[in-house]
Amino acid sequence: MGQNIVEKIIAAHKVSGEMTVGSDVALKIDQTLTQDATGTMAYLQFEAMGLDKVKTERSVSYVDHNMLQAGFENADDHRYLQSVAAKFGIYFSRPGNGICHQVHLERFGVPGKTLLGSDSHTPTNGGLGMLAMGAGGLDVAVAMGGGSFHIIMPKVLHVSLEGRLQPWVTAKDIILEVLRRLSVKGGVGRIVEYGGPGVATLSVPERATVTNMGAELGATTSIFPSDEKTKAFLKLQKREADWSELTADPDATYDEEITIDLTKLEPMIAMPHSPDNVVTVREIAGKKVDQVCVGSCTNSSLHDLMVTAAILRGKAVNPGLSMTVTPGSKQVFAAISANGALTDIIMSGARIIESACGPCIGMGQAPPSGATTIRSFNRNFIGRSGTKDAQVYLASPETCAACALTGKITDPRDLGKMPKFELPTEIAIDDSGILPPAEDGAKVEIVRGPNIQPLPQQKPLTDTVFGDILLKVGDNITTDHIMPAGAHILPLRSNIPAISKFVFYRMDSTFADRAQEKGGGIVVGGENYGQGSSREHAALAPMYLGVKAVISKSFARIHRDNLINFGILPLTFKDPADLDKLNDGDRLVLEKAGEKIRAGEDLTVKNETQGTTFTVTYAFTPRQKEILFAGGLLNYTKSKQA
Repeated sequence: MGQNIVEKIIAAHKVSGEMTVGSDVALKIDQTLTQDATGTMAYLQFEAMGLDKVKTERSVSYVDHNMLQAGFENADDHRYLQSVAAKFGIYFSRPGNGICHQVHLERFGVPGKTLLGSDSHTPTNGGLGMLAMGAGGLDVAVAMGGGSFHIIMPKVLHVSLEGRLQPWVTAKDIILEVLRRLSVKGGVGRIVEYGGPGVATLSVPERATVTNMGAELGATTSIFPSDEKTKAFLKLQKREADWSELTADPDATYDEEITIDLTKLEPMIAMPHSPDNVVTVREIAGKKVDQVCVGSCTNSSLHDLMVTAAILRGKAVNPGLSMTVTPGSKQVFAAISANGALTDIIMSGARIIESACGPCIGMGQAPPSGATTIRSFNRNFIGRSGTKDAQVYLASPETCAACALTGKITDPRDLGKMPKFELPTEIAIDDSGILPPAEDGAKVEIVRGPNIQPLPQQKPLTDTVFGDILLKVGDNITTDHIMPAGAHILPLRSNIPAISKFVFYRMDSTFADRAQEKGGGIVVGGENYGQGSSREHAALAPMYLGVKAVISKSFARIHRDNLINFGILPLTFKDPADLDKLNDGDRLVLEKAGEKIRAGEDLTVKNETQGTTFTVTYAFTPRQKEILFAGGLLNYTKSKQA
């Protein structure tokens, strides 16, 4: 029987385990990436392992998140990251060189390789034919040290693309349609593999837009074949030697399949406050718009900015709104400068932002109070923009540009004929913004600023787990809810005592104080708890506050893994209706928790406040149990090394 693309890569990288759905599979990781919001902690964890050099084929440290330097914290972190990279054999992408996923696609991604990144949008490089997965920083640190990355073998969902996109309809509309059909939970336990004749009509940057937002499905990752379009992209990057063909066998099978007729797609838009709240643009056309932003790791490629410039050329942004445009990399910035597209953008009245994540993570450009903002980004969770009552919509650069010109939500097809533009066949390659590691890392001194604090340590799992319910939440709680981003909080990523004060801050500003007063406790919630970013701080900071367990109806993959990595029990209600019976402040006791987990038995939870009991369950692999009993992945890894 033939293999699909996912099976081929996993088979080539499998260290242990079986390729059967639900089995624990250990994978060799070829490449890693970190960014500065997660990287500082990942490298502190790598240092704690006592290794002298990374053991991957290529590891890259990017600076693209914490770019606002209103205080010393971000600049200090950047110096730390640069010195660590030089010392341990890691390439360092300097501030201004670009957004990690865009730069990695351009300069480092290789078809058929595995990539693990401490950012949930690492699957962007699946557009190049990589098995690229997001994970917590500690998992990435272990991979840099030569350790395997463990996944629960997912189902492979085949999305067959038929036909060809019509004018004004884009790759962004493809993934919005997938989200409309499957929801933000639809990819959990799955890898999405794209195929069908429509694939050949999409360039690598277009494919990368689709795989980037596969993270919003909750999928392990998404992937496209490596074909002639892939070869052309790598040739443009003067990396043709990195190309190899990678396609599914003709008789490959899949666990699930859906078909999308590209010819019938039309411009789509995700409404507040979830990427799966998708309708056609025409359904809500006419609503006044206050801000438009083009960019982010989803839509900041040369293709995206060239089409934006073509639409804006000779026209003016509506005076009733503000528009920003972000080139995804220095390479993109230089290219649009050389071909005149930058002038078209500037003359329209749009504002150019440096090559960084910026407004996508609430790092500047917060919209006005109650504003409607249309963004070519990947997430529109409430408060993520920096303005809690803003109404954030997600759409293609084409739709964004149309809205910018008219001042209202506009189907771009209403602008008339699609303007012509030509992508360059040659671009300047300048890797001066990527610093190679030192030849002799032993001579490099690591630079640490005062905001870089020691790692907090978790104690081994105790036999009895108890605590008050500190917070009861609903469905689809994101890591932005748990550990917010933004210009005020992100600079504290290397200081866990300081950043822990903001856990659940936007939902309950008293959470951190109450948790510390009570000596920790338990959080309970609904479906898909922890969706969104890979930020391990959403587990690490609660661990610091003493959170011992999270009981929910279901978990997002990365966050569940992060909870285990930091010794917090992720448990699920055996009867989901039991959540409704719980109240904030109830005292819960899990007697003989350690003993029962070792034996693989369900746990009985006593609600001492109400005098009732309920049952919770779990699906820990033997390795995950060992991690929990050791008090987290770092303790487990160090014990294995010893």
